[in-house]
Amino acid sequence: MKNIIKSILALLVALGLVIVGVKKFNIGDFQSPETIRNKSEADQNTASSRMTYGRFLDYLEMGWVKQVDLYDNGRNAQIVASSPELGNRSQTIRVEIPVGASQLIQKLKENNINFDAHPAPRKSLFVTIASNILLPAIFIGALIYFFQNSDMGGAGSSPMSLGKSTARFERRPDTGVTFSDIAGIDEAKAEFEEIVSFLKEPDRYTLVGAKIPKGILLVGPPGTGKTLLAKAIANEANVPFFSVAGSEFVEMFIGIGAARVRDLFKKASENAPCIVFIDEIDAVGRERGAGIGGGNDEREQTLNQLLTEMDGFKENKGVIVVGATNRVDILDAALLRPGRFDRQITVNLPDRLGRLGILKVHGRNKPLDTSVSLVQIANRTPGFSGADLANLLNEAAILATRYKKTLITNNEVNEAVDRIIGGIAGASMEDTKNKKLIAYHEVGHAIAGSVLKSHDEVEKITLTPRGGAKGLTWFTPEEDQSLLSRSALLARIITALAGRATEQVVFGDAEITTGASNDLQQVTNLARQMVTRFGMSNIGPIALEDENTGQVFLGSSMNPGSEYAENIADRIDTEVCKIINYCEQKAIEIVSDNRVVIDLAVEQLLDVETMDGEKFRELLSLYTLLPNKKLPYISKFS
Repeated sequence: MKNIIKSILALLVALGLVIVGVKKFNIGDFQSPETIRNKSEADQNTASSRMTYGRFLDYLEMGWVKQVDLYDNGRNAQIVASSPELGNRSQTIRVEIPVGASQLIQKLKENNINFDAHPAPRKSLFVTIASNILLPAIFIGALIYFFQNSDMGGAGSSPMSLGKSTARFERRPDTGVTFSDIAGIDEAKAEFEEIVSFLKEPDRYTLVGAKIPKGILLVGPPGTGKTLLAKAIANEANVPFFSVAGSEFVEMFIGIGAARVRDLFKKASENAPCIVFIDEIDAVGRERGAGIGGGNDEREQTLNQLLTEMDGFKENKGVIVVGATNRVDILDAALLRPGRFDRQITVNLPDRLGRLGILKVHGRNKPLDTSVSLVQIANRTPGFSGADLANLLNEAAILATRYKKTLITNNEVNEAVDRIIGGIAGASMEDTKNKKLIAYHEVGHAIAGSVLKSHDEVEKITLTPRGGAKGLTWFTPEEDQSLLSRSALLARIITALAGRATEQVVFGDAEITTGASNDLQQVTNLARQMVTRFGMSNIGPIALEDENTGQVFLGSSMNPGSEYAENIADRIDTEVCKIINYCEQKAIEIVSDNRVVIDLAVEQLLDVETMDGEKFRELLSLYTLLPNKKLPYISKFS
């Protein structure tokens, strides 16, 4: 019905345009074919110009006018004249007759001038009605239609719906996601299962005086499953569900966001008990008054309305608000207090067992070869989120299809891991000096990481370019490292500097390249954190900076550099340089003591281009069996 009405309106508008086009026809368009033909023949033999009315009267008195044609009820005339001024040549001239020139006809008769009057064509009744009634009726009808049906195309499709909520509403949502599809975040899942139990069996909780939480805030890094949990609770709770993004409240017009919040909670109250899911709530819940010059008035009004609706003078019973964000540090304190968001559920990156559970969920519908071990994949992917693991198996399936395989093998899985961590593989390098230099650089990283007790084991060394790197060395930890010791941090700095140290020891100072630029950035950042955040320097256990330092618009200090004196800043730089210089000397020492095994490893790496960790460790074990050849292990730092 909606499409039919729109089609009728389009036809009426097109008809109106045709009528307007008809009205624009001038008088000459309604001349007879004979008149048009005569006029065309005259135009071919004469020139055309304009003449004033006074000059026209002079021509009449001198007898130079031969013919006159009157148009527009005598307001315009077209004359044919011949005069000595024109070289006795006939010319067609246009004359505008002023109002009140009633003696013109008499003068034409007295001078025996051949004249004729051409009346304006009569408009048909249809054209008159259409121009005076139909077009205004179409315009008024279209306005009435669009204003009365402002919600037909969804919220925001017309000016009348600017204050309407843009939330998607499902009375009985079927998202296709259940709690059995969620793994790796068991603690968060248990909290949501309790909410579902409260909605299904409220008497069990009200019996002991318990009240259902008004708000639940999901906090965690991107890709950890916050939105997935919302989909699961929407499907499991079997109550009306509203879903909206935080950015959909904020508009350029003052008051629109607050109006949308009011409309959302009004609809939610009418459908209580229900769940309202606000994704990326930091877009509207950011701390008020943050940033230079204060916050945005429209956003702050929207936040104030949200605070009032969640826990204000008017109580909304049975409305559970679920928010999700990865920036809880910038949310307004009033939004986080109990009574609004009673619970904050942290959804962290999964540990090894959590990654294994996620891989089992996403691997259920994929044909995996028997050689594929999900346990090994979980061990190789520390720091991967649930979204990363799902993408890993999907990339492996795409690669299997590309290679025309019916099963996903270890080769596709390993390539998918390398692709996600390092980027798309590039073309192999030619056997040049650069390739040899890159091989020494990567083996230097691997040697340093292998001889240091506090460092992770080597997973793979490759000369295949990936992303912006010409070569890569991967390390895999034995266990998930949530805490790092001082020795582990120093071991990472030494290993990062070992690539550059190998270039220096093998090729000399003049051949040090720019390949270590990324390593130097990581080393400098890590050493500075040791001094300013972790208290691992001679300055003492003082936190001089935090992770938000340098980030404006968070409602904190606008000049973080002023939190400590200038002499402290100088001491920080001195301590950072001392740590890096110490680690550089250790890296050079490790490379110098193990130059023989480095040369052997580089020789093999240049042949195979990719060496896995087991083969590299076999090479090291053979080297340590040689007389007086033992890899130095550094376990204590001064």
